[in-house]
Amino acid sequence: SSGINAEWSLRPGIKKDKKGMVVVQNITIKSVDSAKELMRVFDLGSRNRHVASTKMNAESSRSHLVVSTVIETVNKATGAVLRGKLSLVDLAGSERAAKTEASAEQLKEAQSINKSLSALGDVISALSAEASYVPYRNNKLTMLMQDSLGGNAKTLMFVNISPVDYNTDETVVSLTYASRVKLITNTASKNADNKEIARLRAIIEKLKRGEEDQDEGE
Repeated sequence: SSGINAEWSLRPGIKKDKKGMVVVQNITIKSVDSAKELMRVFDLGSRNRHVASTKMNAESSRSHLVVSTVIETVNKATGAVLRGKLSLVDLAGSERAAKTEASAEQLKEAQSINKSLSALGDVISALSAEASYVPYRNNKLTMLMQDSLGGNAKTLMFVNISPVDYNTDETVVSLTYASRVKLITNTASKNADNKEIARLRAIIEKLKRGEEDQDEGE
């Protein structure tokens, strides 16, 4: 029982901070200082992605990929800290079992993919209609993408489609999906902290790390 509880306590938890930025707990965060280091982290994340061969795609994505980069800049003259987040989201495509001839395990993966894409479609519909309630919490994918779609965000979607007549249905669905994203209107603004707030944040982070080190020592 204790082992199971410990395992569950380390599962990633998705929350939002005071400024509305999505934070995932119990994951590995990599700090980078150059474009080369950043590309190395991108490659690492891409290699961890699960792919498999189906009738329609030799390297079919069996999961979505979310790469989030938090960028901080400090104005040396004023001490003001600007913070921004860039999320690159590669969505696995919706599948039809009759075309993919997927295995039993792949069918389960396809069901999860389709369910998450459906939840994302519901969120996009709510945002484009400026609904009072947006169902972000209906799926982990939409929870992860909450600060990439609504509120203080700019959203850009690229759609890969097939020129083959055989895939016309999928092409139309994909283009319709993307056209709804264009209807989302947000007002992006700067995420800025003054020098004192930035200093206090750094102190709090150091204290947290000290507590974690102490817990591990015990």
